Amino acid sequence: MLILLAAVCAFVLTVLFGRIAIPMLRALKAGQSIREIGPKWHNSKAGTPTMGGIMFILASLICTVAFGWKDMLEGEYTHLLVFAFALVYGLIGFADDFIKVKLKRNLGLTAAQKFLLQLAAAVAYLLLLRHNGNLTCDLYIPFWNVTFQINWVVYLIFAVLVIVGCVNAVNLTDGIDGLASGVTLPVMVFFAVTACMWGKTTLALLPAALAGGLAGFLIYNFHPAKVFMGDTGSLFLGGMVCGLAFALDMPLVLILVGIIYIIETVSVIMQVTYFKLTHGKRIFRMTPIHHHFEMGGWSEVKIFTVFTGITVVMCILAFLGVRAR
Repeated sequence: MLILLAAVCAFVLTVLFGRIAIPMLRALKAGQSIREIGPKWHNSKAGTPTMGGIMFILASLICTVAFGWKDMLEGEYTHLLVFAFALVYGLIGFADDFIKVKLKRNLGLTAAQKFLLQLAAAVAYLLLLRHNGNLTCDLYIPFWNVTFQINWVVYLIFAVLVIVGCVNAVNLTDGIDGLASGVTLPVMVFFAVTACMWGKTTLALLPAALAGGLAGFLIYNFHPAKVFMGDTGSLFLGGMVCGLAFALDMPLVLILVGIIYIIETVSVIMQVTYFKLTHGKRIFRMTPIHHHFEMGGWSEVKIFTVFTGITVVMCILAFLGVRAR
């Protein structure tokens, strides 16, 4: 019941925060700048308030702390560690957004700056999880319900690469109205249900609250979007997805629940590689792949519906794969 209440509370708070934050962001001229290489019809979105991710970040924090207060008094802080990890990525995204909006640098932080900051955050988080006993070197295989023990150093390198890659994959998914919100919502529901099933009720509060927050955010972010989450929101979501997967000690489940993130990233890698090898030829009309479908005539609503639907199906499949653990 607490988990459901946390989700409902976060939904309401996010909706209320939207009434306050969107006018404030407009007043601060925190409008989204549109990259020149994107679809031309996205130019009409220029000036839409960004950094709206603050809305669901704050709502999920308030609800997680409020409903998990009793367990926190008894020394349970894993959910706050996960939130802090995601928040670090959100702050990296905030810095990126701030540079884009206020300093008028369209690309924000440099790739090297983002990579080093994300790398440091990932290493610190994994070491803390290991120190607290929440992370083992056993790689859990869904469906087969078996684990393989891996050398800690090898596991650490693997985990860091997974985290940095996944966080940026979520960021790539945030390319059209509501897409990152819609795709990540069922992922949060999956983690909430799974954590609850395994008796980790306090940890389940966090994804449940964020799911409610994302549902509330979609009221403003669904097409036509009145606000964008910005890198503030998308990097936070990426950190949360990875943070929960490792806190629950099942990183391989990201292959299933994060299938859209993976497809988005692979489409970019394939496009860039093929472009260089063929000196200018392309596989897709435009990447990430949601733009390929958009340029093929799909509406933003159709892309949102199909991509979110695929994620829902994969999250159900993932749940069937881990429920016997």
